Amino acid sequence: MKTNLSRRGILKSSSATIALPFLESFGFRKYASAASTSAAATAIPKRMIWMGMGFGVTADKWFPKVDQVGTDYDFPEILKPLERHRQDVTFIQNLMHKNSKDGHSGSTFWLTGANRHAVAGQSFYNTISVDQLAAETLGQDTRFTSIQLCARGGANSSSDGHGPGLSLAWNRQGKPVAGLGTPVEAFHRLFSDESTPLAERQTRLAEQRSVLDTVMSDAKSVQRRLSRSDNEKLDEYFQSVREIEVRLSKEEQWLGVEKRQPDPAVTAPDESLLGYPEMGVMADLMVAAMQVDASRVYTYRMPVDTMIASLGAGISAHTMSHYSHGERRDVSEMRDLHNARFFASFIDKLKAAKEADGSSLYDHTCLTMGTNLFSVHTLKNCPTLVTGGGAGFQHGQHLVMDDPKTPLCNLWLSQLRGCGIEAESFGDSRGEVPGLVAEA
Repeated sequence: MKTNLSRRGILKSSSATIALPFLESFGFRKYASAASTSAAATAIPKRMIWMGMGFGVTADKWFPKVDQVGTDYDFPEILKPLERHRQDVTFIQNLMHKNSKDGHSGSTFWLTGANRHAVAGQSFYNTISVDQLAAETLGQDTRFTSIQLCARGGANSSSDGHGPGLSLAWNRQGKPVAGLGTPVEAFHRLFSDESTPLAERQTRLAEQRSVLDTVMSDAKSVQRRLSRSDNEKLDEYFQSVREIEVRLSKEEQWLGVEKRQPDPAVTAPDESLLGYPEMGVMADLMVAAMQVDASRVYTYRMPVDTMIASLGAGISAHTMSHYSHGERRDVSEMRDLHNARFFASFIDKLKAAKEADGSSLYDHTCLTMGTNLFSVHTLKNCPTLVTGGGAGFQHGQHLVMDDPKTPLCNLWLSQLRGCGIEAESFGDSRGEVPGLVAEA
């Protein structure tokens, strides 16, 4: 590769050009990252789902009373629709991310626990999210390693209080993973077969592989002339390319294998769906996808602004989040009530969907609903609801951690291990959440 091309930070093959990171060794001082038939399982697989609520909750009404620990507690009135599943849900209080500083980011660091300012001179930093770590194990035998769903609007999540990101998911380089922003998009991704002829798809994948092979070879020749700092940046770049290779390998593995179709009752959604009705369809699509084993790891960045608007709110989600009394508090409580109604309905659907052995999807799923924000800009005591039989937890209880700064990552570690994923730690975890697993 010629020196002048190296200074431009470009790698070229005969058919494509891919940009390298900006490297100090070539005169750059600013860093920019580069863009980035299955064996059937013999046992019923584990599934993991995380649902992020964005802006916080009505703080004084969402959790059970702190002195009512265990199974004998008064169920929060604001979550009444969920009470029919009382024996199957667990509230956990006093979980938080000690590094959280952004009072408008309810999702950006929720599944990572990262410190945004961990790298000196870098304004934003993130790490892999727990769902993506889980997907490396649970997603090996499915067409889709993981599925990311999000509310209509894609990257514009500021109005929903989710913060930066394209979904709830972040890859090993701490870069955002794109999500499916509408039920229509999700339906076609999950269940519609591509119309492009098989031979053409095979040729396209072969060309992409050829590009990657050339790029990796040229990049390795560049690496010998770099500083230590630039080598670290290029290592991250290599990891991004390896992720593309994994994706291509997965696509090659499933070429020619028709997508399994859901129950005939599951049809292409209405494109006009928005807000609360949209949430119900997203839940239906997740259940349908689990029934055909399209994926075993799901995240859903739930709508807030469009959700409350669809229920008749005349104020924005951000205005609602700064509630005190009057309309703002009324809308906040309405939001919590309907999130509980949605969550309860989703549990109903998981319990109704049966596996071959007569058990339900619910029995093999670990499901969490929560957010990184408690209320307004408060980042302590992250609202957390856990349910499902997938991780082997004992439910029907209210847990309050003794330490009000117990890492939320303790829960993610507990879930990983409970679903059979080997992990020594996750994020800033200090161990598992006590009381979740029944004592032998």
